[in-house]
Amino acid sequence: MTDGIVLGGSRGIGRAISESLESIGVKVLAASSADIDTSDLDSVRRFTQNHDSTDILVLNTGGPPPKQFPDVTEEEWNKYHNQLFLSFCIILQDIRIRDGGYVFLISSGVVREPHPNLVISSAYRAAFCEVLKVLSREYASREVSCITIAPGLIRTDRTRDLFKAAPEFEKSLPMGRMGRPEEIGGFVKGIIQNSVKYLSGVTIPFDGADSRYAF
Repeated sequence: MTDGIVLGGSRGIGRAISESLESIGVKVLAASSADIDTSDLDSVRRFTQNHDSTDILVLNTGGPPPKQFPDVTEEEWNKYHNQLFLSFCIILQDIRIRDGGYVFLISSGVVREPHPNLVISSAYRAAFCEVLKVLSREYASREVSCITIAPGLIRTDRTRDLFKAAPEFEKSLPMGRMGRPEEIGGFVKGIIQNSVKYLSGVTIPFDGADSRYAF
């Protein structure tokens, strides 16, 4: 693997993944929101015109604010439809993943356990997981592996903002702490460094045993 594109690569989980790939010699384009705004389809198309192929693609973007279904506006449905779903579809249509490459989707634990306060994220993230599952079978003949990572609570700026009013909440988690972005970065690095190819079309929970489902 010689090069990679990491969306949302300037901070949080994206930055950790970018740094982990750089540590094994991958030339990484760590794209920030200034490079591509996934809620703006014109911005997405400009980006794909300039970057039309890669070995490793990490699809990662910020999430919507906590809201319950009755409070979601039509404007918010439209914005996050683009940001969490349609933009990623366009990117995968326009950016070719070279033979033997990887697609990683940084999603959320809500794809397995929908949350009433995160209804926008639950809806659109789950929808794109289905798209990537379908594509994983099409990509398999070229040994392009597709892996969805479904993080639980990871210590990022977003989770700090969400839980700053409840600092004791972290101690209630099974491990007594949130996950670290570097742990996800290390997972992605390990998959690529060890040429793991047969793990594809799967969703990996990354939640420190916090989820309650068995499968």
